Amino acid sequence: MNKYFFTEEHELFRQSLRAFLDKEVRPNIEQWEADGQIPRAIFKRFGEMGFMGVTYPEKYGGMGLDTFFAVVYTEEMIRMNSSGFNTSIGAHAGLALAHMNAEGTEAQKQKYLTAGLKGELIGCLAITEPSGGSDVASISTKAVRDGDYLVINGAKTFISNGVLSDYIVAAVRTGGPGAKGISMVIIDRDTPGVSATALKKMGWHASDTGEIAFDNVRIPVENILGDENKGFFYIMQHFASERLAMALIGVAQSQLALDLAVDYMAEREVFGRPINKFQVLRHRVAQLSSETMCARAFVYSLYRQYSQGDYIIKEAAMAKLVATQLSDKVCYECMRFFGGYGYMESYPMARLLRDSQLGTIGGGTSEVLCEIISKMTIDAKSYKAAVPH
Repeated sequence: MNKYFFTEEHELFRQSLRAFLDKEVRPNIEQWEADGQIPRAIFKRFGEMGFMGVTYPEKYGGMGLDTFFAVVYTEEMIRMNSSGFNTSIGAHAGLALAHMNAEGTEAQKQKYLTAGLKGELIGCLAITEPSGGSDVASISTKAVRDGDYLVINGAKTFISNGVLSDYIVAAVRTGGPGAKGISMVIIDRDTPGVSATALKKMGWHASDTGEIAFDNVRIPVENILGDENKGFFYIMQHFASERLAMALIGVAQSQLALDLAVDYMAEREVFGRPINKFQVLRHRVAQLSSETMCARAFVYSLYRQYSQGDYIIKEAAMAKLVATQLSDKVCYECMRFFGGYGYMESYPMARLLRDSQLGTIGGGTSEVLCEIISKMTIDAKSYKAAVPH
């Protein structure tokens, strides 16, 4: 199937990236998992190699490559078997910088996007609040105009890079209630009144996840990203690409679990023969492999549509719903192929199973996605793309 979506250049890029990750990342994963964060130095190494901005404009230090180079990038990152590592890089490059690239002014891009692609300034995206996440239209963090400044009060939670990032791209309420009163703003970490607390998680151990508080934080009005009160629509537009990426991650995690299981099954012997000779296990692998292939074909086809400019709100929600649930299923089943060893931290399946669990929560829970899909399928509701800034 790869030949229908990837060129020789894509595969050469895969080889180059894989060699880089195997040398610079894989030997350090266990330490980063124990530390609960990745070092700033690895952000800079990604920047030096150009891997921080695969699809971003060359003008700001990106590679300017097509969407399927980003697909290759994500698949190779998942092979490291540390969603915490992947998320720390991704929250910066794929979330904070995505808003900066799409909605930022030239001055904002020169300051944050250029340094971000070099790995010199690290960003985070702060939308979720302690009182709710998926209902973006009801956020309560408030930004009140005071002359040429905005005064911000409120809190954000479950924020990847929430403690160690240099700046925060935050959703705040600048207008009235509902979707039309939300703006995106840039808040520098060293601004008085900004504080953060690290959170402990079941998985994603190598990522810094935090709760951020804003206490009378003053930022200049020019720190608004894009148009004032258009933040909700920017967020929805980015949700499509974020959910599609999470669907791809789900497929890649499923494939990694299968690869690990098949290798182990060839080595593990029970009753005098490898366990890959037992029909019940062979058929289970066949079933899971087939479902993973179907999900992969769906996700790749959506990336093709996305690369051509299609606004795939419903389809991205469908892909994330199916692929992340599949990842949970495949990782659980493959963990069982390892028997007792699958439950041991010294084997890769325990981490993979833990890390997979957040796929059905982050970027919109499965229940929220079902509601979005049902509204568009049953109620004929439509969503329009935001007008580019």
